Amino acid sequence: MTQLTASFDRLRRTSVDRTTIGWVAVLLNLQLLAVVSYFLFTNASITEPRYVVYGLVWLNVAGLVLWQVDPPSASFRKRRRAVAVATAYFGLLAIAGGMINPGSPEYEIGYRIAMLPPGWGPAFAFASPTIRIIVMPAYLFGYVALSYLVYDTVLATSRSAVAGVLGLFSCVSCTWPIVAGVASTILGGGTILTASALDGSYDLSTLVFLLTVVLLYWRPGFR
Repeated sequence: MTQLTASFDRLRRTSVDRTTIGWVAVLLNLQLLAVVSYFLFTNASITEPRYVVYGLVWLNVAGLVLWQVDPPSASFRKRRRAVAVATAYFGLLAIAGGMINPGSPEYEIGYRIAMLPPGWGPAFAFASPTIRIIVMPAYLFGYVALSYLVYDTVLATSRSAVAGVLGLFSCVSCTWPIVAGVASTILGGGTILTASALDGSYDLSTLVFLLTVVLLYWRPGFR
């Protein structure tokens, strides 16, 4: 009961004043303007509107986390440990989520910037024989926000941030197509299962990202 009370107290301390609401409204309108401008001045077309929304959801939730979460004070030793855990956590997300990939001898050293829809782009891509890096704003700031929540959790609890492991599932957008690949091999590339696995990747990754943010912020069950 004490744990649940502390969790609800944490939620109640999340205050939003009128000034903040005003700035949020301005931000959302600017994002809407950016989306409209992108599709007006590029050859891109909207085939799945929700995918455009997902990128902005990742960015906005990440920004809310970085603005709202205030880690507790702690000793230098504990803060150093928390930084190490959060950094390792971010590294795992970056690798599992496809931001960092092994290179190939056939790749030449080079980079490019892809103008994807707001939230997903502009995306930065770097390739070399040893490493490939693909950075999309939504995933970058989303993983930073999850890592920051893990940092906060390590400082605020005496136990390790076990709930943070759920954040690894935010890389579903990269791992779920592997399921589609296996399904296409077994059942054939034109099956409904294959198409569903590919189409649902961003839905699942966004859902699990939001769930992980809630769990790491609320921290039910942690003392």
